[in-house]
Formats: sequence, structure tokens, C-alpha cells
Amino acid sequence: MAEPGTTATSPLPAPSGTLALTFDDGPHPDSTPALLDALTATGHRATFFLCGAQAERHPELVRALDRAGMAIANHSWSHPSLPGLPLPAVHEEIHRTNRVLTELTGRPPVLFRPPYGASSPAVARIAAEAGLTETLWDVDPRDWDGTAPAEIVAVLATARPGDTVLLHDHGNRNTVTALPAVLAALTARGLRSAALPH
Repeated sequence: MAEPGTTATSPLPAPSGTLALTFDDGPHPDSTPALLDALTATGHRATFFLCGAQAERHPELVRALDRAGMAIANHSWSHPSLPGLPLPAVHEEIHRTNRVLTELTGRPPVLFRPPYGASSPAVARIAAEAGLTETLWDVDPRDWDGTAPAEIVAVLATARPGDTVLLHDHGNRNTVTALPAVLAALTARGLRSAALPH
């Protein structure tokens, strides 16, 4: 479920000295627990843009993320390119995921990231009608494309306060391997990863 190298800025502000690590496509049993362990061990928080089908398949992982203080957000049901779908299908992709995430966490998500960063005025309108703020990213190390852990760390070394960073939680071991070094480097720079407002 790869994302293209699109770069777009999140509309959401971050507190001074923080940036936002975000993880798309999960939850996944081969990556979510390790990502969560690395984040909680260092006091960092992140935002997980979850696919509804994956959330339904692994509800215990959604609840674990929520209990740990991570932001839970909507990344569609099955990760299609939404602008190419009929509008009723777009509605179902977004609202079905909202229903599952609300059921699992006890509150509706407020953030939405369209798969591949691909949106349109109609997609944005449907998301807004569902109470969601469309949220993209500033920094993309292309971890979905087999980027080596050291390169992921190097790209994230360029991230600045207020940036939203795109990462993936779909069983990618390179991301899991890179994350402890990423978090250590952020801490050394006096930066923290914070969950986006949720």
C-alpha cells in the first residue's frame, strides 16, 4: 500500500519544539507492537492513520494504541485512490472506517489522510461532512519503497519543528528498525514527536 512521493503541508499546528510522526496503513501485527513499544519507551507520541479493514481485523492493536495516548485517525477502509471512485463508494470508505474506529476507541476520529495523498474537492467535502480534517505531510522518507533504515534516519534528520512526517505501519521491518534511532536523534535535537490534535 505504497504512497507516492507527494509532499503537502499539514494544516494543523504543532507546539513549539515538536513535530508529528504519523504512521499510515495499520494496524499490523508485524509492526504496530514494535512501533508502539519504541514510542512509549521514549515518551514520544504519534498519529496512526488506520485502514478500517485492518482495524476491524486487529481490534486489540487499535485499543493498545489508544490506551498509550496515540492519536487514532482515518485512512479509508481499503486504501483505494479515492478520486477515482464513485462518490457513494468514497462515502462508504470514510464513514465505515469512522464507525469502526469510534466503536473501538469510544470517540470518533477527527483526522483523515486520503490514501496516496490523493484527494479532490468532492473527497474533501465528504471527509469534512464526516467531521474529519484532511491531513497530509511535509516529510516523506519513502519507507514504503524499501528505503534502508539508515536512509530513513537520515531523511528524518532534516525534519523541523512543526513538520508532519509520513511513515508506514504495514509490516515494514525497515521502519521498525529505524524508529529507535529516529527517536534518539529527535531527542538529541531537543525535539519531541507529539500526536496531532485528536
